[in-house]
Amino acid sequence: MAAISSDLFYERINKTLAGAGALITDPCGRVLLVKPNYRDHWLWPGGHVDEGETPDEACAREITEELGLTLPVGRFLGVHWVPPFSDRPMPLVHFLFDCGSLPGAEGVILQEEELDECGFFDVDEAKALMPSYLIRRLHAALEAKAQGTTFYLTGGTPDFTL
Repeated sequence: MAAISSDLFYERINKTLAGAGALITDPCGRVLLVKPNYRDHWLWPGGHVDEGETPDEACAREITEELGLTLPVGRFLGVHWVPPFSDRPMPLVHFLFDCGSLPGAEGVILQEEELDECGFFDVDEAKALMPSYLIRRLHAALEAKAQGTTFYLTGGTPDFTL
């Protein structure tokens, strides 16, 4: 049996995107969410991990780019593997980090090229703004933060139900 080249081997294996997000809360425990102009739903600040970056480095970069803030990237809260769906033809592995608390959104400078608005929301308010698979991730993140644990989730599409 002939050996395959490493180039061919890597060409054949599954490709996966990596993303990183920041869980930022206010003193009341509400979560900072942003509304991207390229999505029909809200989510936490973050984005794709660029070549040569680690997920925590990507999280820090995205906070600065999207919010105009420099915040410490704290404890890793968990990871969510999301299968491909219509606008993303490959799986996504999303890393979420605890990035602390802000007293409000007053110091935030939104990246106008990507974001329309931001705000702090409790879980019930977030349910009206996010697809259910992201609400599932939000619940897991808040529990991991409160309990000092981590989460691992799989699954979810825009029509995923809890």
